[in-house]
Amino acid sequence: MLELVDLTKAIDKETYEDTFPELEIQLGHVQRAALAAGVPVIVVFEGWDAAGKGTIINRLTQMLDPRGFKVHPINAPNEEERLRPWMWRFWNTLPADGSFAIFDRSWYGRVLIGRMEKIVSKTECAQAYEDIQEFERQLADSGAVLVKFWLHIDRKTQRKRFKALERNPATAWKVAKEERKQNRNYDKWLEAVEEMLQRTNTAYAPWTVVEATQGRFLRVKAVETIISTVQSELERRKEAPKARPKPMPRPKASPTRRKTILDRLDLTQSLERDDYEKQLDELQDRVFHLEHELYVARVPAVIVYEGSDAGGKGGNIRRLTRGLDPRGYEVVPIAAPTTEELAHHYLWRFWTQVPKAGHITIFDRSWYGRVLVERVEGFCSDDEWKRSFREINEFERQCADFGAAIVKFWLHIGQDEQLKRFKAREATPHKQWKITDEDWRNRKKWDRYKVAVVDMLTKTSTTYAPWTILEANDKLFARIKALRTVADALEAALKKK
Repeated sequence: MLELVDLTKAIDKETYEDTFPELEIQLGHVQRAALAAGVPVIVVFEGWDAAGKGTIINRLTQMLDPRGFKVHPINAPNEEERLRPWMWRFWNTLPADGSFAIFDRSWYGRVLIGRMEKIVSKTECAQAYEDIQEFERQLADSGAVLVKFWLHIDRKTQRKRFKALERNPATAWKVAKEERKQNRNYDKWLEAVEEMLQRTNTAYAPWTVVEATQGRFLRVKAVETIISTVQSELERRKEAPKARPKPMPRPKASPTRRKTILDRLDLTQSLERDDYEKQLDELQDRVFHLEHELYVARVPAVIVYEGSDAGGKGGNIRRLTRGLDPRGYEVVPIAAPTTEELAHHYLWRFWTQVPKAGHITIFDRSWYGRVLVERVEGFCSDDEWKRSFREINEFERQCADFGAAIVKFWLHIGQDEQLKRFKAREATPHKQWKITDEDWRNRKKWDRYKVAVVDMLTKTSTTYAPWTILEANDKLFARIKALRTVADALEAALKKK
């Protein structure tokens, strides 16, 4: 691919002075249009050392409204970043709708620098390609614009620029042994670059190779590409049908849905109080010791609680956390997304909460809201919740690949038991805050939620993140089953480590 690039391309000064001022005006229009349409724009600059990444980023930022962009210089991960899945830091830097994020190097460092410096293994490198493709597809599917540049120069030009930098005391620091090594091993780096471009050049996130021998040509081509790519997304949105998401209709009777996994549950299972208290003490002690072993082994854990309204999530979580050291865990309650969260990909707020190695994060509700309440109530489109099954599985797989133990609970109770608990809450002054009009409305949609829950369990129970259904008509039984499941999962993760 790169052998076909014509590095002699150039723009004369007169043509540049006639062309570039108009491009500056167009870029300003495009930035304002993206803001008005809520289109996030992600611009990635990768390229050879001394190819001009810093110069073009500096020029680009002079053309943009400074209130609408942020530049992210990407270096080797720091300690905080190394303690989380490798894509975590890039999810944290994603722009809100209508904003620009400009990356001076990016997630591609893992398959370039990481590969060439042997920081990552061949297996990790191969997995990184899959992670990158998933990441970029998820962003593009949500309406983000990705513009990726590879700034290309040949070995001779790179060596010449290194010498010029070294002659200037103010810039000599930019040429260290790593840069010289890249020039010496130019052909090996070229192979890695070619593979990267080929494997990640997709319809939703294509690469633009820029002939970077001349600065004027580089600036014009980069700005033209950004303008045309953002304009294409704006036009696509104008032409796209503006159908509003609709609430889930009442499910039709079907022989295939007559008896589901939820119908086969034995909700009569229960525990006597004495037996419960004995097992509770033993399991809480077991979990306490496992939490400390996780910390020493640097194994993270993600525990998810979903369930029917009044299913007992809060009480279950309290019994689990009473057996934990509060310095090693965090409970994250998930409510309706905030304005800031709505301005990002729906998984963004969950990626930011991923626990670091050796710690436990407990989610009281989670990313599964996309396929439950958002699907049933019509807060997202059919396309959005349907593709989220795949996106959720990808998110959980990346956490599991990092070594995380993932435990997911669905607390299920029968309709009669739910009604009993609703009435008990209404009759108990200190529990009345737990029952709302929304709970009663959701109860009327029991059949709809049942369909959504069965789909969720079926499509997102994987070998690396399986669901555990807790028969929760008896709270004592559900609590003990949850504690035992957590303990077993933590032990299994430690053995795997």
